Amino acid sequence: MSEIEGSSPLNRLSWLRSSHSFLNAIAASPKARWLVLNNGQQLVSVPASRSSEKPAIAQLTTSQIAKFLGPEPYFGQGKDEGQLLAADEAIPFTESVRHRGVRIVFLGLLDTLNALNALPTSDFTDPERAVAKLDGIPYFALDIGELGVDSETFLEVDKDNQILSWGEARPLLMGLQLDKVSLSLFTAARSMVDWNQRNKFCPSCGSSTYSQWGGWKISCSTLLPWADNTGRKPCPTARGLHNFTHPRTDPVVIMVALDGEKILLGRGKKFPGKFYSALAGFIEPAETFEDAVVRLIPSQPFPANLMVGFYARADSSQPIRLDLDNELMDARWYTRAEVLEVLNHVLGTNIVASDHKKFAEAVDGKTGKEVVEAVPPVVDEPPFRVPPTSAIAGVLIREWAYGKIQFPAAQSVQKGHL
Repeated sequence: MSEIEGSSPLNRLSWLRSSHSFLNAIAASPKARWLVLNNGQQLVSVPASRSSEKPAIAQLTTSQIAKFLGPEPYFGQGKDEGQLLAADEAIPFTESVRHRGVRIVFLGLLDTLNALNALPTSDFTDPERAVAKLDGIPYFALDIGELGVDSETFLEVDKDNQILSWGEARPLLMGLQLDKVSLSLFTAARSMVDWNQRNKFCPSCGSSTYSQWGGWKISCSTLLPWADNTGRKPCPTARGLHNFTHPRTDPVVIMVALDGEKILLGRGKKFPGKFYSALAGFIEPAETFEDAVVRLIPSQPFPANLMVGFYARADSSQPIRLDLDNELMDARWYTRAEVLEVLNHVLGTNIVASDHKKFAEAVDGKTGKEVVEAVPPVVDEPPFRVPPTSAIAGVLIREWAYGKIQFPAAQSVQKGHL
């Protein structure tokens, strides 16, 4: 059984993001690898010699995608194309500035650094020398969607060695058994690229924005030293932290309600037919985790979130009110035996991208009503399906089903609707 583990293996080197010399040097390294997205779809690959394998997150070299990055320098761009920042342009508003070309995110360095072999700060006075001494793989990410590049043409960049294709983010997470490194890279790239794409204009003055600090900071274009601000009031973002927004991590409660030998699972309107999972939802402003668990909000957003799993007691004798929510299609109590039957079925947790087209039940996008398509039944189909253990909900369900979760004796259960 797989486990949800913490501690990302990436050394993010956050204190070096403001150094365009370092970022340019590490991007030029032959060790550098790039994760590529296309309007949120992830580039995946399989070796051309082993095309039957499951796809993995594609990792391209700088030389393979250089033509999509625009002219160098990639960071510390001056006023004119192809020029590095001049001495009088080096101000806080231009630290690792990238104001032309697709936005790039420096994800970090995959290394084995520890207190004994970590490089001292003094070594980074010469970035190129420091990069040469780094023992690891630097990772970057970008989304080519805004470049107007034909997505099918892009897949030819590595046709001799790798078979490339585009994969949807959520099915990838559920269909691929990602190792710890790949999962860290995938989630960081997806979150940071998404954040950059959603913040193209300054909310204070409406001007376009640009990237700093290897994609981890966004600033208003009126702050560039060569900006023509004639007749304009200074943008409010010129004061304070000089960053009107920061990458967000929004907490999400994933909750499994239990009553003795029963578990409450639900199916949202966006779920494929026969797919039941834990109830989940965003934490709203001024709401605690405990309050969110009590409210049982049925949704699971993606990507910039921190998913927190909970078990909770509930009373299965109380009515389940589906009319109080506009997202939940169905919810019901299942016995431990029923859940174990699904978990022990070969297809019980097999939720992959192709299943979204094969399930018999779907929801009409216009009416929101459930419709049934004439799809031949799958031989030996399980009575329903649950998430795999690559999802927190799948871990919560499996841990309970196999008796690994033991609650102390209940004092009382609050009466109320679910």
